[in-house]
Amino acid sequence: MKLRCRCEHGLSFRGTQLNHLLKALTGVCLAVLSSWASADALQVRGMAASCSACHGTHGIAQSGMESLAGVAKEDFVKKMMDFKTDKKPATLMHQLSKGFTDAQIEQMGAYFAALKK
Repeated sequence: MKLRCRCEHGLSFRGTQLNHLLKALTGVCLAVLSSWASADALQVRGMAASCSACHGTHGIAQSGMESLAGVAKEDFVKKMMDFKTDKKPATLMHQLSKGFTDAQIEQMGAYFAALKK
């Protein structure tokens, strides 16, 4: 079966030309999607970095403070939401947690859950 494609502007593509065009378009789409994904990952790491002053670099805290690395996402999100809604008392966390959207808290929970303890 021979592949043919004719666009509204009169351009015609056949067989290998069409195949190369489709591969090129797929490559462009994948490049755009991966750049969006890496930008999101950098944004999440940036948000999580704000936790490092108390909870340590890469979520591994010094003694006396809770480490965040390896904490289950659900546990992290619940604690943050409890701080955010003033259900859990805190010195600073109730104020800090209100600076993040629910979606950002979910993203940070996934980030810390993926880190090794």
